[in-house]
Amino acid sequence: MPIDFKTAVYVPEGSEAVAVPVGADLDITGAVRSLFSAGPDRNWGEVVAALERGNAAGFLASTGFRGEIGQTQSVLVERWHVVAVGTKPAATNAGAPDSGQPSIPTNDDLRRAGAALARASTRVRSVATTLHTAGDGTAASIQAVVEGLVLAGYRYRPSAATPEQLLEEVTLVGPPQAAAPAARTGKIMAEASLRARRWADEPARKLSPQVFAEAAAEAGAATGLEVEIWGEERIIAERLGCLASVASGSAQPPRLVRLSYTPATARAHLAFVGKGITFDSGGLSLKSAEAMETMKGDMGGAAAVVAALIALPELAPPVRVDGWAALAENMPGGHATRPGDVVIARDGTAVEIVNTDAEGRLVLADALLVAGERHPDAIVDIATLTGGQTIALGPGLAGLLGSDEIVDRVSAAAAAAGEPAWRLPLWAPYKERLDSEVADMRNVTRDRAASTIMAALFLQHFVKGVPWAHLDIAGPSHSDRDEGCFSRGNTGWGARTLLQLATSWAT
Repeated sequence: MPIDFKTAVYVPEGSEAVAVPVGADLDITGAVRSLFSAGPDRNWGEVVAALERGNAAGFLASTGFRGEIGQTQSVLVERWHVVAVGTKPAATNAGAPDSGQPSIPTNDDLRRAGAALARASTRVRSVATTLHTAGDGTAASIQAVVEGLVLAGYRYRPSAATPEQLLEEVTLVGPPQAAAPAARTGKIMAEASLRARRWADEPARKLSPQVFAEAAAEAGAATGLEVEIWGEERIIAERLGCLASVASGSAQPPRLVRLSYTPATARAHLAFVGKGITFDSGGLSLKSAEAMETMKGDMGGAAAVVAALIALPELAPPVRVDGWAALAENMPGGHATRPGDVVIARDGTAVEIVNTDAEGRLVLADALLVAGERHPDAIVDIATLTGGQTIALGPGLAGLLGSDEIVDRVSAAAAAAGEPAWRLPLWAPYKERLDSEVADMRNVTRDRAASTIMAALFLQHFVKGVPWAHLDIAGPSHSDRDEGCFSRGNTGWGARTLLQLATSWAT
């Protein structure tokens, strides 16, 4: 059940807990005073007095609470369950060192603080808080708190017997006036990530390309999007030879899904393209058992694209957006593509298959070509593409490559969304390493050097001059522990970045 966010000038009756921001000074007394002072509740003075008598700051210090981002500590005061939420940034954000000005938590800090509050609120249904006032007072800072609360509250439910999160209602107490619209935006953005996470967490046996396509189409149509699905016959008829070749070893046929958001006042046209390998065994270039453990999430890029498109009508930016999901299962069946085979992309490019585990770039190649035929102003593709991205940047950063005229905008959108991306060079001299003796190009090079860059250079061939950015999310698409905003499992990485890019494009 999604969290319901409300705004109020005082703590509502019936709130099961209150949460306040507490910094390095551990002044929970002052924080509680500001929380209750605006309201009609006559007991707030008693609460503050009890905190003062009990040396609340000393109690917090004795528990190891230092007011740092990510820390929480519960305090029972009179009839109130009070949660201190750390808001001390890791570093000073307020100008010159020793300026005497208090440091202000960044939006990323506030997401983490909101996430910490969500994890501390697993036994209550309602919380009233002033945490959203700890930032700079902008709508973005309020939105960040809400995103953290929603994202960290996620729990995958494999069956109806798995309990949902208990927290149902959060009231944002006090100023600023921007709280209500900012909370709405934050909830929409975060729930897009949750939708992508739920799909990526589904077992591959349950979420085949066909099932995923139908789910995307149903959800898209329900929000007013234009929907189109290409089945296997049309994929073959339309000469999407790379996509068809990846699916050839599986009993599950491929799909190409298009969801289009077209507002009447569109000022620009974007295309988002996602890799949707619903399970990646590696094909005949079989992965190890360990490497296959997380491969049900190899459709994380497509999940992010579909989830973002479904959320766009609620945000209503004046930008036309096409979302493309190239869906297939990569299996080592009797009809599987073999190393040494040559497959033909939609534009006639002949591709020598050297390694069948480099399949993501193949399904994206055809999808990029089809997306470009609708003449967007820019294309962004997103994919769990290369192990090299994880080695280079680890689990907390996506890799970003592409055209100068769009990469900076994608980078800014990713930073604003709390999904940071680090630019890697699209180094043209490496292109010759994709040369093939029997085709126009190989799908991989002869070694693993610069594998993330090589994959992007392969994709660039199919963009045909449109401004383009490529997000490799192999590392941040999955978390092996509860950390920050993310619960263990797939993260839905990229959905908020795409939404942020679309909503900021026309401004």
